[in-house]
Amino acid sequence: MSSENYYYISRNYKFSKNAASKPKMDCETVLEKNGFKNLGFKQTNHPSSALGAIISFFGITKGLFLLPRKSVFCMQYPLSKFFGYITGIVSMKKCKLIIIIHDVKYLMGKSTDLKGEMAKFNRANTLIVHNESMKNWFLENGCTAQLVSLELFDYIHSSDKHATTNKPYDVVFAGGLGKEKSEFLYSMDKLNPSNYALKLYGNGFNVADVEQTDSILDYQGVFSPDEVIDKIEGSFGLIWNGNALNECSGDFGKYLLYNNPHKTSLYLLCGLPVIVWKKAAIAKFIEKEQIGITLNSLNELDEVLKNLDANSYSDMITNVEKIKAKVASGFYLSQAIKKVKEIV
Repeated sequence: MSSENYYYISRNYKFSKNAASKPKMDCETVLEKNGFKNLGFKQTNHPSSALGAIISFFGITKGLFLLPRKSVFCMQYPLSKFFGYITGIVSMKKCKLIIIIHDVKYLMGKSTDLKGEMAKFNRANTLIVHNESMKNWFLENGCTAQLVSLELFDYIHSSDKHATTNKPYDVVFAGGLGKEKSEFLYSMDKLNPSNYALKLYGNGFNVADVEQTDSILDYQGVFSPDEVIDKIEGSFGLIWNGNALNECSGDFGKYLLYNNPHKTSLYLLCGLPVIVWKKAAIAKFIEKEQIGITLNSLNELDEVLKNLDANSYSDMITNVEKIKAKVASGFYLSQAIKKVKEIV
């Protein structure tokens, strides 16, 4: 099918200090690079939810009106307000539907209606899912769409950041710092590590929950997705969720068994090798590309870093630089789109 037949509709992405909108905005940039045309309004970032919803509604309506019959349409999920509206008209116009999945509500513990969510996914001809673990979950749960793995989220931003190699190592943790998502942080001092300290970037940090005066937790502040790249300084980036040190627990922890956390891409863009739970879906990618350390438990981290020799660390940094260039240029979604185009 010729490239004139590929479309998407941009919308308003509420701009906030957390990185929620960044992956969706980046996906649109990569879709454009790969021959998809926007039929809606230009991408906007109004912070007001009400105004944003109105802009999105009219932009989507305009786009669906202009969408040619029997073309190929790509959308991103979740899109709760407009999902039925868009997929209904796409189906009526007999278009092929591609959905890029950012989050699965059922896997996140935000919905118990597996059948309902899978029925939504099955409206697509092709789904771009995070990785092989998520792909297998879709197959086991009655997905009828064709499935393509993304491998890693892109993070479109130029960066000349590199890891700093001072010791003890600075381990960066970026994201929600509240107890709901990251309760484990407040127990890290109990490990009494001598080979690393933690630098925290994000919102929700509660200094009153830090018990030790000589804490290894060093709070740096909250920044927008683009600002944070300039602020992050460290030797590694940590991916861990939940309340336990010996595993990733709770809904957010379990979600790591299937998802590609966007912060992986942020760390790599900053030149940082990644430390992650061995059972996380993304751990396979980290091991394959030799761009970090996988652990069964955070209890192991101090010993692992103590025994890390300079050559091994330097090899990780070299490997990170290769992946960083790919992430910054939209390589991973471009690769997935090429596969999708062969299928549709």
